[in-house]
Amino acid sequence: MQRQMTGYLLLLLFAAFTWWLVERSEPDEMRLAVPPHSADYFSTGYRKIEMNLQGKPENRLDAEKMTHYSDDDTTVLERPVMTFYKTDALAWLIKSETGLRSPDGKLLYLNGKVVIEQFEADGEQKLRVNTSNVRVKPAKKYAETDEWGEIITSSDWVSGTGMQIFFAEPVRLRLLSNVRSIYAAK
Repeated sequence: MQRQMTGYLLLLLFAAFTWWLVERSEPDEMRLAVPPHSADYFSTGYRKIEMNLQGKPENRLDAEKMTHYSDDDTTVLERPVMTFYKTDALAWLIKSETGLRSPDGKLLYLNGKVVIEQFEADGEQKLRVNTSNVRVKPAKKYAETDEWGEIITSSDWVSGTGMQIFFAEPVRLRLLSNVRSIYAAK
């Protein structure tokens, strides 16, 4: 038994000596340095679906490309599309040029031009919102922006600065200032 323990001890000492020797012999210039704010993984054709308790889709996030950064745990999205579902049908679609998901995943920043569309159960577009730089809270089915925006329906056009959108029933769109509208009676 003592002979076996001596063998293990010698093997352990040999491994430690080998590791020490490699560390001392490898020049620092040959070690790869990880640049700050570098991607640790990415995906093309990214899709993330969240389900409700009944196993039905609650929301979906698609992007042409997703890149995750380990230093600040953020996720950068190219051409993201956020989808909110109502029962089994598509209800809301939010598209933007770029996006950034917060480290905890509770906030999605949609940057650049943003288009928000609401659809009927048959797939027909009910209204369209044109704005920019939107903050989305997917779990709360809520979005907001401080920028100018316009709401377009088949009979109305409303614009203003600053907007809040509540996607859950009852749906509410609130313009915060400089509101102007045109109503066309049918």
